[in-house]
Amino acid sequence: MANPSLSEYLAQSQRGLYNSVFGPEYLQKQTYFTVDSATGIFNTTYGRKVWQALNNQTRFFNAIPRTVWGSTAGWRIRSARYRDNTRSKPITETGSLPTVDVSKIETVSSLPRIVSTTFGASVKSVFTAQLEGGIGDVLAMENENAQLDHVKEINEELTAGSSYLVSGGGATTFQVPTAVSHHYKIGDAVSTNDGSAEGRTSGTAVESISTSGGTATVTVATGTAFADGDTADIYSRAGFTSIEDIVQEDGVVTGGATGGAKVRAYDLTFSGRVAGTWNAAAHVSANSGTSRDLSLNLVDNCIQNIRTNGGEPKLILLGHDQYFKLERLLNSQQRYMGQEEYQVGVGSERTFPGTRTGLVLATYQGIPILPDADIAKSVATDDTVLGSNVLVLDTDYLEIAVAQPTQYVENRDYFAANALVVRGLLYTMGELRCKNFFTQAKITDLSA
Repeated sequence: MANPSLSEYLAQSQRGLYNSVFGPEYLQKQTYFTVDSATGIFNTTYGRKVWQALNNQTRFFNAIPRTVWGSTAGWRIRSARYRDNTRSKPITETGSLPTVDVSKIETVSSLPRIVSTTFGASVKSVFTAQLEGGIGDVLAMENENAQLDHVKEINEELTAGSSYLVSGGGATTFQVPTAVSHHYKIGDAVSTNDGSAEGRTSGTAVESISTSGGTATVTVATGTAFADGDTADIYSRAGFTSIEDIVQEDGVVTGGATGGAKVRAYDLTFSGRVAGTWNAAAHVSANSGTSRDLSLNLVDNCIQNIRTNGGEPKLILLGHDQYFKLERLLNSQQRYMGQEEYQVGVGSERTFPGTRTGLVLATYQGIPILPDADIAKSVATDDTVLGSNVLVLDTDYLEIAVAQPTQYVENRDYFAANALVVRGLLYTMGELRCKNFFTQAKITDLSA
């Protein structure tokens, strides 16, 4: 058969693929147009839009007030009215005056942390992504996604758990459930505790984290030996301080005891805080690694402790599992007299729509309830991952201090990269700060 003329070519191609003399595959895009099969920069079926299949919500980050860092590396806190309890007292008519005393002043050191996110694309992919079937501006797409990932990373750091029972280990590794492995970050300093004071040792930075099935293996520097039943406590963060670090008590049992008389008690001295004194004063309701259901009494105790210490709860933070449990607890209080839906603003976030009678929650005792998928979960003695924790916070004393707002840097120096690539960098410098530990509380060891 002779080659068709141009007019015959157009006529046949416009008929579709049913009677074309060129066959059904002639006009379809082939797989060899793909620049990088791993990234799928060409798409033979769908359009250019890249849809998200990830949870990018960052509710805790959005709810906490953000302030300018200021010219300080810390501050002082008056933690007691006097040192020796002699500053004020009743006196008789001719009795001597109280002994002069001074306020008890504590110091808090706070330095900014840096979080960074990178992305890049080859020069070839930047060009070919603009062609028919490509995803469009690949740099703009990756920049947008990197921004989402950057804030999500900060939110995960702000809500990361601080202590977990390990299910196995060795001279430089330990295993934890995969569901909680993201709480350990590269550079975090981890201590091991085998249940006795002499058994606790400080470790150096986490070097790598790998997941396989239901268990994650965390590699640390030589010198820290972990065994099944130990705890891996994060006593120094490479990134932002977690709210779980702030709302912590000295001696809280993590995961319970797996044998003998060993008790895995959290030790605040490893995080630089003086055990048993003012900065270990947050209220923590734990249950030694044994699962229990959320109750209104547990929540009320947190509120009571905060108010007793002179604060006022401004936010209840929990996971979606505890959110629905709290809703079911309050269903008995539902009254069907004018169901008025309303929402409460918390920072730049808003609660779910709720009614003033408690069904589909927005507040409890006037305190906004904000569910966040990143809230830390507890782990039971048998290594089972339990439900998410519940935090009751007075946000008047919490802030994200920003030393440098998020910066974007782009680099097209091919010689420096030794490759024809365009690279982008996002970084933020700041830290989560708390100025009153007494007015924060949390509930742990809850069932899922």
